[in-house]
Amino acid sequence: MTLAPTLTTARLTLRPMRPEDFGPYAALMAGPRAAGMGGPFDTRAAWGLFCHDAAGWALHGLGALMIDVTATGVTVGQVGLNAGPLFPEPELGWMLYDGHEGHGYATEAAAALRDWAFARAGLATLVSYTDPGNAASQAVARRLGAIADPDAPRQDPGDVVFRHPSPAEVAA
Repeated sequence: MTLAPTLTTARLTLRPMRPEDFGPYAALMAGPRAAGMGGPFDTRAAWGLFCHDAAGWALHGLGALMIDVTATGVTVGQVGLNAGPLFPEPELGWMLYDGHEGHGYATEAAAALRDWAFARAGLATLVSYTDPGNAASQAVARRLGAIADPDAPRQDPGDVVFRHPSPAEVAA
């Protein structure tokens, strides 16, 4: 069983999920921004997704971490590594709560978790599944160095898949 790590960047602390994180998470999942993830979701469905994000660490050695701004302690979103039967390949995903976009938090958090995934979890491949209409998420993937992979298997037939280069590919 892998315990969720705590990772730090210059501005952020990526930490394990806590029960008190559910309220803001459920609010995001109930709103229109969840449409790209199959939502909006009612409380019951949001709770199932929240538990999936936390349980991934025990089941697959991969899961979600909350994104806190270290200087203030404010939780601004979540970044996660998804695996299991719903994901053709390990996936790196991110979401920010309303009002926290445009500060580079998603890119900074996702880069830290991506680097951890390759170095510590030993992943050989990593993708991000994005909704075709989510230009902001696709921009994050590109800032991370990921490249659209039209031949990748998809979680949802309409997804745009971005493949993240491994450290070996970056070094070459």
